[in-house]
Amino acid sequence: MIKKIIFILLFALVVIGALGLWRWSRSQGGLQSAVIKKVAETVVSDPAENILVPKVLGFEKPQTYLVLFLNNTEIRPGGGFIGAYSVVRVDKGIPHILKVEGTEILDNQAPQDFESVPPEPLQKYVLVKRWGFRDSNWSPDFAASSMKSLDLFKKERGVSADEITGVIGITPTLLEEILRISGSITVNGEEFNADNFTEKLEYEVEFGFAEDGLHFDERKKILADLSHALLARIRGDLFKHWSSYFALSQRMLLEKHILAYSTDSEIQKILVARGWSGEMKQDKKDYILWADANMAALKTDKVMDKELSYSVAPSGTDKYVGTVKMKYKNNGSFTKFTTRYRTYARVFLPEGSKFISVSGSMKTDRSIEPGAVDQGMENGRQWFGAFISIEPGKTGELAWQFYVAPQVAGQIKNNSYNLLVQKQLGTIADKLTLNLNFGKNIVSASPSEAQENIGDQKYNYKTDLTVDRSIEVGLAN
Repeated sequence: MIKKIIFILLFALVVIGALGLWRWSRSQGGLQSAVIKKVAETVVSDPAENILVPKVLGFEKPQTYLVLFLNNTEIRPGGGFIGAYSVVRVDKGIPHILKVEGTEILDNQAPQDFESVPPEPLQKYVLVKRWGFRDSNWSPDFAASSMKSLDLFKKERGVSADEITGVIGITPTLLEEILRISGSITVNGEEFNADNFTEKLEYEVEFGFAEDGLHFDERKKILADLSHALLARIRGDLFKHWSSYFALSQRMLLEKHILAYSTDSEIQKILVARGWSGEMKQDKKDYILWADANMAALKTDKVMDKELSYSVAPSGTDKYVGTVKMKYKNNGSFTKFTTRYRTYARVFLPEGSKFISVSGSMKTDRSIEPGAVDQGMENGRQWFGAFISIEPGKTGELAWQFYVAPQVAGQIKNNSYNLLVQKQLGTIADKLTLNLNFGKNIVSASPSEAQENIGDQKYNYKTDLTVDRSIEVGLAN
């Protein structure tokens, strides 16, 4: 929806602002100030950037990017509902907009002569009959989602689809954080700030245009006006607060509000190494990734509190039972933007995890009948999935119980345990609680437990999923 702004900020600030100085400094044959020198040295501080920068900015050959607006107030496994997109070509550091529009336009005008079967949950809970571009980011791995997005974009005959060399995803959280640095801006008599940006813009585009007497086709005029105002502010503010903007871009990459995928294997390796690719990590550790998919619940994710908990306990010889639970609290009400929360949730675990039971699954909204349990493999991970609905003002829980994978039980037997909990792309800071009983005394732990919990067989720890979380525990013989 906020498509033009997304493009401008992504390329003018994050890409052109952060990396374009590399080209400028080289062409000038020297850096013109201490500030520019510091920035350029930060950007191209190692050989990887010397490979990445010229390719990404189209110095070797033009690059064409598919830029996705991932609305994380309507969360999807790949970061958020794809409400809008742009296609941008970058040639020698200069961006050219080839297309900017809402995804519903592309989907509605697409040819109908290709096979496009949606994932079963989309068919069942949203009544989607045809898998469209807007729903393409079904995988919680951004590379996998991007490949599907490109596949459907080509089938729907998107502009320059055969020339696209990369996919970039961005959530509105980045826009909000930019306004925290730059300060509020006023457009057409309306003030936009970090706290009201997404909600106010949603309202203006969906409802406010009619109150202003504008035709439906003019409802997004405010986007252009807002873009110009924001650009003007950043243009005068960028070097003044460069360190803040650069730090923000790095934080947004770490927190997975900026995501990138490249069809160039060399670039993709660098993105993965930097942790910018939003990939599901592959290793032999214990592993959890919880992925919600908003099933036509409007923008209700913005009023949801979520707490993920994971417990492990011994169960017989060399076996351990794991329980992963998500507690949902719907702080909203029935409005134009929020409603009951409807999600198809999947938990991703190490291969070899064996399902025991589920509690909290629902057949449909407000149903007391348990819902179906789905299982599958994706990206080398075992997953379990089910539907749950939470009414406004209510709480709900969905919990999975399973035997942990043999390799995880083997770690514990060998007195060493490692866990990686990956945050879902686009989420803000869901709470995380760990309660792990190994049946053996703990001799070391990182991060350390609270002082009162040290010295027994249980590891208890509370944090949040602003970023991925890893723990390491050493056990006594």
